[in-house]
Amino acid sequence: MQSVAGHVGRGYEAVREAFANNFAAHGDSGAACCVYRGDEPVVDLWAGFADGARRDPWREDTIQLVFSATKGVTAVCAHLLVERGGLDLDAPIAAYWPEFAANGKADIPLRWVLSHRAGLAAVEGDLTLEQVLASEPVVAAIAAQAPNWEPGTAHGYHARSYGWIVGEVVRRVTGRSLGRFFADEIAAPLGLDFWIGLPAAQQARCARIIPPAGGMPSLAELLGPDSLTARVMSGPSNLFDYDEMWNHPELRAAEMPSSNGVGSARALARLYAALIGAVDGIRVLAPDTVSAACVPHAEGPDRVILLPSRYGLGFTLQPMLAPGASGAAFGHPGAGGSLAFADPAARLSFAYVTTQMKFELNGDARSQELVAAVYKSLH
Repeated sequence: MQSVAGHVGRGYEAVREAFANNFAAHGDSGAACCVYRGDEPVVDLWAGFADGARRDPWREDTIQLVFSATKGVTAVCAHLLVERGGLDLDAPIAAYWPEFAANGKADIPLRWVLSHRAGLAAVEGDLTLEQVLASEPVVAAIAAQAPNWEPGTAHGYHARSYGWIVGEVVRRVTGRSLGRFFADEIAAPLGLDFWIGLPAAQQARCARIIPPAGGMPSLAELLGPDSLTARVMSGPSNLFDYDEMWNHPELRAAEMPSSNGVGSARALARLYAALIGAVDGIRVLAPDTVSAACVPHAEGPDRVILLPSRYGLGFTLQPMLAPGASGAAFGHPGAGGSLAFADPAARLSFAYVTTQMKFELNGDARSQELVAAVYKSLH
Protein backbone atom coordinates (compact mmCIF):
# COMPACT_ATOMS: atom_id res chain seq x y z
CA MET A 1 0.00 0.00 0.00
CA GLN A 2 1.29 3.47 -0.94
CA SER A 3 2.74 5.49 1.93
CA VAL A 4 0.45 8.49 2.47
CA ALA A 5 1.52 11.75 4.12
CA GLY A 6 -0.66 14.33 5.78
CA HIS A 7 -3.53 13.93 8.20
CA VAL A 8 -7.20 13.07 8.51
CA GLY A 9 -9.52 14.08 11.30
CA ARG A 10 -11.10 11.56 13.57
CA GLY A 11 -13.79 9.65 11.69
CA TYR A 12 -12.29 10.32 8.26
CA GLU A 13 -9.94 7.34 8.19
CA ALA A 14 -11.88 5.84 5.27
CA VAL A 15 -10.74 8.75 3.10
CA ARG A 16 -7.10 7.92 3.79
CA GLU A 17 -7.81 4.29 2.87
CA ALA A 18 -9.52 5.31 -0.39
CA PHE A 19 -6.65 7.66 -1.22
CA ALA A 20 -4.06 4.93 -0.67
CA ASN A 21 -6.18 2.51 -2.70
CA ASN A 22 -6.05 4.88 -5.66
CA PHE A 23 -2.34 4.07 -5.92
CA ALA A 24 -2.78 0.36 -5.28
CA ALA A 25 -5.76 -0.27 -7.54
CA HIS A 26 -6.40 2.70 -9.81
CA GLY A 27 -3.01 3.64 -11.18
CA ASP A 28 -2.40 6.91 -9.40
CA SER A 29 1.19 8.15 -9.53
CA GLY A 30 1.16 11.41 -7.57
CA ALA A 31 -1.85 13.15 -6.05
CA ALA A 32 -3.29 15.19 -3.21
CA CYS A 33 -6.72 15.40 -1.59
CA CYS A 34 -8.13 17.97 0.80
CA VAL A 35 -11.55 18.23 2.45
CA TYR A 36 -13.01 21.00 4.57
CA ARG A 37 -15.99 20.54 6.87
CA GLY A 38 -17.22 23.99 7.61
CA ASP A 39 -14.11 26.10 8.12
CA GLU A 40 -11.88 23.23 9.25
CA PRO A 41 -9.65 21.06 7.06
CA VAL A 42 -10.52 17.49 8.08
CA VAL A 43 -8.50 15.78 5.33
CA ASP A 44 -5.16 16.91 3.91
CA LEU A 45 -3.29 14.10 2.15
CA TRP A 46 -0.59 13.70 -0.48
CA ALA A 47 1.41 10.78 -1.83
CA GLY A 48 3.42 9.43 -4.73
CA PHE A 49 5.65 11.27 -7.14
CA ALA A 50 5.60 14.63 -8.89
CA ASP A 51 7.16 13.25 -12.09
CA GLY A 52 6.60 10.31 -14.39
CA ALA A 53 10.10 8.98 -13.78
CA ARG A 54 9.15 8.54 -10.09
CA ARG A 55 12.27 10.31 -8.84
CA ASP A 56 10.74 13.45 -7.36
CA PRO A 57 8.48 12.77 -4.35
CA TRP A 58 5.17 14.60 -4.09
CA ARG A 59 5.74 17.04 -1.25
CA GLU A 60 3.46 18.99 1.02
CA ASP A 61 3.93 22.10 -1.15
CA THR A 62 3.69 20.40 -4.56
CA ILE A 63 1.26 22.11 -6.91
CA GLN A 64 -0.52 20.72 -9.96
CA LEU A 65 -2.06 21.94 -13.22
CA VAL A 66 -5.79 21.21 -12.94
CA PHE A 67 -7.15 21.91 -16.44
CA SER A 68 -10.86 22.84 -16.38
CA ALA A 69 -11.13 22.88 -12.60
CA THR A 70 -9.79 26.39 -13.33
CA LYS A 71 -13.21 27.35 -14.70
CA GLY A 72 -14.76 27.37 -11.25
CA VAL A 73 -12.02 29.70 -10.01
CA THR A 74 -12.58 32.00 -12.98
CA ALA A 75 -16.32 32.05 -12.30
CA VAL A 76 -15.68 33.22 -8.73
CA CYS A 77 -13.84 36.27 -10.09
CA ALA A 78 -16.80 37.21 -12.30
CA HIS A 79 -19.32 36.77 -9.47
CA LEU A 80 -17.20 38.86 -7.12
CA LEU A 81 -17.28 41.71 -9.64
CA VAL A 82 -21.06 41.34 -9.91
CA GLU A 83 -21.35 41.68 -6.14
CA ARG A 84 -19.22 44.81 -6.22
CA GLY A 85 -21.38 46.39 -8.89
CA GLY A 86 -18.71 46.36 -11.58
CA LEU A 87 -20.36 43.78 -13.79
CA ASP A 88 -23.90 42.97 -14.88
CA LEU A 89 -24.31 39.41 -16.14
CA ASP A 90 -27.28 40.43 -18.28
CA ALA A 91 -25.64 43.43 -19.95
CA PRO A 92 -24.21 42.81 -23.42
CA ILE A 93 -20.55 41.83 -23.29
CA ALA A 94 -20.04 44.51 -25.94
CA ALA A 95 -20.93 47.16 -23.33
CA TYR A 96 -17.59 46.35 -21.69
CA TRP A 97 -15.72 45.17 -24.79
CA PRO A 98 -17.02 47.03 -27.86
CA GLU A 99 -15.05 45.00 -30.42
CA PHE A 100 -16.96 41.90 -29.29
CA ALA A 101 -20.11 43.16 -31.03
CA ALA A 102 -18.81 42.15 -34.49
CA ASN A 103 -20.49 39.45 -36.58
CA GLY A 104 -23.80 39.17 -34.74
CA LYS A 105 -22.54 39.13 -31.16
CA ALA A 106 -23.78 42.55 -30.01
CA ASP A 107 -26.45 41.19 -27.68
CA ILE A 108 -24.65 38.23 -26.05
CA PRO A 109 -24.52 38.64 -22.24
CA LEU A 110 -21.86 37.16 -19.99
CA ARG A 111 -24.55 34.96 -18.44
CA TRP A 112 -24.60 32.94 -21.68
CA VAL A 113 -20.84 32.46 -21.62
CA LEU A 114 -20.89 31.28 -18.01
CA SER A 115 -23.59 28.74 -18.91
CA HIS A 116 -21.99 27.69 -22.24
CA ARG A 117 -24.89 29.09 -24.27
CA ALA A 118 -23.07 31.88 -26.14
CA GLY A 119 -22.49 29.86 -29.32
CA LEU A 120 -18.75 30.57 -29.17
CA ALA A 121 -17.41 27.16 -28.21
CA ALA A 122 -14.95 26.90 -31.12
CA VAL A 123 -12.49 29.74 -31.63
CA GLU A 124 -12.22 30.56 -35.33
CA GLY A 125 -9.13 31.87 -37.07
CA ASP A 126 -5.64 30.62 -37.87
CA LEU A 127 -3.53 31.07 -34.76
CA THR A 128 -0.09 29.94 -33.67
CA LEU A 129 0.61 28.60 -30.19
CA GLU A 130 2.64 31.73 -29.44
CA GLN A 131 -0.36 33.89 -30.33
CA VAL A 132 -2.68 31.85 -28.16
CA LEU A 133 -0.36 32.02 -25.17
CA ALA A 134 0.00 35.78 -25.61
CA SER A 135 -3.79 36.12 -25.07
CA GLU A 136 -4.34 39.33 -27.07
CA PRO A 137 -4.41 37.64 -30.52
CA VAL A 138 -6.83 34.90 -29.48
CA VAL A 139 -9.05 37.42 -27.69
CA ALA A 140 -9.09 39.53 -30.86
CA ALA A 141 -10.01 36.44 -32.91
CA ILE A 142 -12.98 35.73 -30.64
CA ALA A 143 -14.13 39.35 -30.91
CA ALA A 144 -14.00 39.17 -34.73
CA GLN A 145 -15.67 35.79 -35.29
CA ALA A 146 -19.29 34.85 -35.83
CA PRO A 147 -21.02 32.45 -33.41
CA ASN A 148 -20.91 28.71 -34.05
CA TRP A 149 -24.70 28.57 -33.53
CA GLU A 150 -27.41 31.09 -32.71
CA PRO A 151 -26.51 32.37 -29.23
CA GLY A 152 -28.92 31.50 -26.45
CA THR A 153 -30.68 28.70 -28.35
CA ALA A 154 -28.56 25.74 -27.20
CA HIS A 155 -25.58 24.95 -25.03
CA GLY A 156 -22.22 23.36 -25.77
CA TYR A 157 -19.10 23.24 -23.65
CA HIS A 158 -16.94 26.34 -24.25
CA ALA A 159 -13.79 24.43 -23.35
CA ARG A 160 -11.27 27.26 -23.80
CA SER A 161 -13.18 30.25 -25.12
CA TYR A 162 -15.03 30.51 -21.80
CA GLY A 163 -11.88 31.62 -20.00
CA TRP A 164 -10.67 34.07 -22.62
CA ILE A 165 -14.07 35.77 -22.84
CA VAL A 166 -14.59 36.01 -19.07
CA GLY A 167 -10.97 37.06 -18.64
CA GLU A 168 -11.21 39.86 -21.21
CA VAL A 169 -14.40 41.20 -19.61
CA VAL A 170 -12.64 41.24 -16.22
CA ARG A 171 -9.68 43.04 -17.79
CA ARG A 172 -11.92 45.64 -19.42
CA VAL A 173 -13.75 46.30 -16.14
CA THR A 174 -10.79 46.27 -13.72
CA GLY A 175 -7.73 47.04 -15.82
CA ARG A 176 -6.19 43.82 -14.52
CA SER A 177 -5.89 40.42 -16.14
CA LEU A 178 -8.05 37.73 -14.61
CA GLY A 179 -4.99 36.02 -13.12
CA ARG A 180 -3.87 39.27 -11.52
CA PHE A 181 -7.38 40.03 -10.24
CA PHE A 182 -7.65 36.57 -8.71
CA ALA A 183 -4.21 36.85 -7.10
CA ASP A 184 -4.96 40.26 -5.58
CA GLU A 185 -8.58 39.92 -4.54
CA ILE A 186 -9.04 36.24 -3.67
CA ALA A 187 -5.79 34.28 -3.41
CA ALA A 188 -3.89 36.82 -1.28
CA PRO A 189 -6.60 37.37 1.37
CA LEU A 190 -7.24 33.62 1.70
CA GLY A 191 -3.58 32.58 1.41
CA LEU A 192 -4.20 30.27 -1.54
CA ASP A 193 -1.44 28.39 -3.36
CA PHE A 194 -3.19 28.77 -6.71
CA TRP A 195 -2.36 30.75 -9.84
CA ILE A 196 -3.79 31.43 -13.28
CA GLY A 197 -0.51 32.28 -14.93
CA LEU A 198 2.18 30.55 -12.89
CA PRO A 199 5.09 32.82 -11.84
CA ALA A 200 8.61 31.70 -12.72
CA ALA A 201 9.48 31.40 -9.03
CA GLN A 202 6.79 28.71 -8.57
CA GLN A 203 7.54 26.55 -11.63
CA ALA A 204 9.85 24.13 -9.83
CA ARG A 205 7.09 23.17 -7.38
CA CYS A 206 4.73 22.00 -10.13
CA ALA A 207 4.20 18.30 -10.69
CA ARG A 208 4.45 17.05 -14.25
CA ILE A 209 1.33 15.89 -16.04
CA ILE A 210 1.49 12.23 -17.10
CA PRO A 211 -0.56 11.81 -20.30
CA PRO A 212 -3.17 9.02 -20.33
CA ALA A 213 -1.82 5.56 -21.10
CA GLY A 214 -1.95 4.97 -24.82
CA GLY A 215 -2.73 8.62 -25.48
CA MET A 216 -6.09 10.12 -26.32
CA PRO A 217 -8.03 8.92 -29.36
CA SER A 218 -8.06 11.54 -32.11
CA LEU A 219 -11.40 13.33 -32.16
CA ALA A 220 -10.61 14.52 -35.67
CA GLU A 221 -10.27 10.88 -36.80
CA LEU A 222 -13.32 9.73 -34.86
CA LEU A 223 -15.68 12.58 -35.72
CA GLY A 224 -14.00 14.35 -38.61
CA PRO A 225 -11.67 17.37 -38.47
CA ASP A 226 -14.51 19.80 -39.14
CA SER A 227 -16.75 18.49 -36.36
CA LEU A 228 -17.59 21.04 -33.68
CA THR A 229 -16.36 18.68 -30.96
CA ALA A 230 -12.94 18.23 -32.56
CA ARG A 231 -12.56 21.96 -33.25
CA VAL A 232 -13.45 22.84 -29.66
CA MET A 233 -11.47 20.22 -27.79
CA SER A 234 -8.29 20.47 -29.86
CA GLY A 235 -8.58 24.18 -30.63
CA PRO A 236 -7.87 26.86 -31.34
CA SER A 237 -6.26 25.86 -34.66
CA ASN A 238 -5.83 22.21 -33.61
CA LEU A 239 -3.00 23.28 -31.30
CA PHE A 240 -3.89 21.33 -28.17
CA ASP A 241 -3.77 17.75 -27.01
CA TYR A 242 -3.52 16.14 -23.58
CA ASP A 243 0.16 15.35 -23.84
CA GLU A 244 3.54 16.58 -22.66
CA MET A 245 2.91 20.09 -23.99
CA TRP A 246 1.20 20.95 -20.71
CA ASN A 247 4.48 20.42 -18.86
CA HIS A 248 6.18 23.26 -20.72
CA PRO A 249 6.77 26.28 -18.46
CA GLU A 250 5.32 28.66 -21.06
CA LEU A 251 2.00 26.76 -20.97
CA ARG A 252 1.81 27.20 -17.22
CA ALA A 253 2.96 30.83 -17.30
CA ALA A 254 0.33 31.98 -19.79
CA GLU A 255 -3.13 32.97 -18.60
CA MET A 256 -5.69 30.51 -19.93
CA PRO A 257 -8.53 31.01 -17.44
CA SER A 258 -10.39 27.92 -18.68
CA SER A 259 -7.54 25.50 -18.71
CA ASN A 260 -4.25 26.08 -16.93
CA GLY A 261 -4.77 27.00 -13.30
CA VAL A 262 -2.01 25.58 -11.13
CA GLY A 263 -2.32 24.99 -7.42
CA SER A 264 -2.87 22.60 -4.56
CA ALA A 265 -5.85 20.55 -3.47
CA ARG A 266 -5.56 22.46 -0.22
CA ALA A 267 -6.08 25.77 -2.03
CA LEU A 268 -9.07 24.59 -4.03
CA ALA A 269 -10.81 23.07 -1.02
CA ARG A 270 -10.18 26.24 1.00
CA LEU A 271 -11.57 28.43 -1.79
CA TYR A 272 -14.75 26.40 -2.08
CA ALA A 273 -15.11 26.36 1.70
CA ALA A 274 -14.97 30.17 1.61
CA LEU A 275 -17.79 30.21 -0.96
CA ILE A 276 -20.24 28.50 1.40
CA GLY A 277 -19.06 29.92 4.73
CA ALA A 278 -16.41 32.03 6.39
CA VAL A 279 -12.86 30.67 6.56
CA ASP A 280 -10.65 32.53 9.01
CA GLY A 281 -13.22 35.30 8.90
CA ILE A 282 -13.29 35.55 5.10
CA ARG A 283 -16.29 34.67 2.96
CA VAL A 284 -15.62 35.26 -0.74
CA LEU A 285 -19.19 35.47 -2.05
CA ALA A 286 -22.51 36.22 -0.39
CA PRO A 287 -24.97 33.33 0.02
CA ASP A 288 -27.42 34.83 -2.48
CA THR A 289 -24.67 35.12 -5.09
CA VAL A 290 -23.72 31.47 -4.68
CA SER A 291 -27.35 30.35 -4.80
CA ALA A 292 -27.93 32.27 -8.03
CA ALA A 293 -24.78 30.79 -9.57
CA CYS A 294 -26.04 27.28 -8.83
CA VAL A 295 -29.43 27.60 -10.51
CA PRO A 296 -29.37 25.39 -13.62
CA HIS A 297 -29.06 27.56 -16.72
CA ALA A 298 -28.35 24.82 -19.25
CA GLU A 299 -29.14 21.14 -19.09
CA GLY A 300 -29.65 18.31 -21.51
CA PRO A 301 -27.85 17.46 -24.78
CA ASP A 302 -24.52 19.28 -25.14
CA ARG A 303 -23.49 20.22 -28.68
CA VAL A 304 -19.80 19.79 -27.91
CA ILE A 305 -19.32 16.89 -25.50
CA LEU A 306 -22.23 14.95 -27.09
CA LEU A 307 -23.58 13.85 -23.72
CA PRO A 308 -26.12 15.46 -21.41
CA SER A 309 -24.59 18.23 -19.32
CA ARG A 310 -25.84 20.59 -16.63
CA TYR A 311 -24.40 24.02 -15.88
CA GLY A 312 -25.09 26.87 -13.53
CA LEU A 313 -23.19 30.12 -13.97
CA GLY A 314 -19.58 29.03 -14.30
CA PHE A 315 -20.05 25.84 -12.29
CA THR A 316 -21.00 22.32 -13.29
CA LEU A 317 -23.85 20.81 -11.31
CA GLN A 318 -24.80 17.30 -10.36
CA PRO A 319 -24.74 14.68 -11.75
CA MET A 320 -21.61 15.92 -13.56
CA LEU A 321 -19.35 16.12 -10.49
CA ALA A 322 -19.29 12.77 -8.72
CA PRO A 323 -21.75 10.02 -7.87
CA GLY A 324 -22.72 10.26 -4.23
CA ALA A 325 -22.33 14.00 -3.87
CA SER A 326 -25.60 15.69 -3.00
CA GLY A 327 -27.74 17.54 -5.49
CA ALA A 328 -26.64 20.80 -3.87
CA ALA A 329 -23.00 20.31 -4.90
CA PHE A 330 -21.38 22.70 -7.37
CA GLY A 331 -17.85 22.99 -8.69
CA HIS A 332 -15.83 21.87 -11.67
CA PRO A 333 -13.89 18.80 -12.79
CA GLY A 334 -10.65 19.03 -14.73
CA ALA A 335 -9.56 16.89 -17.67
CA GLY A 336 -7.81 13.73 -16.62
CA GLY A 337 -9.04 13.54 -13.06
CA SER A 338 -8.86 16.71 -10.97
CA LEU A 339 -12.05 17.72 -9.18
CA ALA A 340 -13.11 20.51 -6.83
CA PHE A 341 -16.56 21.24 -5.44
CA ALA A 342 -18.55 22.47 -2.48
CA ASP A 343 -21.69 20.98 -0.99
CA PRO A 344 -23.48 23.62 1.09
CA ALA A 345 -26.05 21.10 2.29
CA ALA A 346 -23.29 19.04 3.93
CA ARG A 347 -21.07 22.02 4.79
CA LEU A 348 -18.13 20.45 3.00
CA SER A 349 -15.72 21.25 0.24
CA PHE A 350 -13.58 18.75 -1.61
CA ALA A 351 -10.57 18.86 -3.89
CA TYR A 352 -8.48 16.18 -5.55
CA VAL A 353 -5.58 16.83 -7.91
CA THR A 354 -3.52 14.25 -9.75
CA THR A 355 -0.60 14.09 -12.11
CA GLN A 356 -1.75 10.85 -13.82
CA MET A 357 -4.36 11.71 -16.42
CA LYS A 358 -7.12 9.16 -17.01
CA PHE A 359 -10.27 9.28 -19.14
CA GLU A 360 -12.84 6.67 -18.16
CA LEU A 361 -16.19 6.15 -19.86
CA ASN A 362 -17.83 5.39 -16.52
CA GLY A 363 -16.17 8.24 -14.64
CA ASP A 364 -12.94 8.34 -12.70
CA ALA A 365 -12.87 5.68 -9.98
CA ARG A 366 -10.24 7.65 -8.06
CA SER A 367 -12.36 10.72 -7.32
CA GLN A 368 -15.56 8.67 -7.11
CA GLU A 369 -14.20 6.46 -4.33
CA LEU A 370 -12.72 9.44 -2.49
CA VAL A 371 -16.04 11.29 -2.61
CA ALA A 372 -17.90 8.17 -1.45
CA ALA A 373 -15.49 7.82 1.49
CA VAL A 374 -15.94 11.49 2.42
CA TYR A 375 -19.74 11.22 2.56
CA LYS A 376 -19.49 7.96 4.47
CA SER A 377 -17.35 9.76 7.05
CA LEU A 378 -19.70 12.68 7.71
CA HIS A 379 -20.85 12.87 11.29
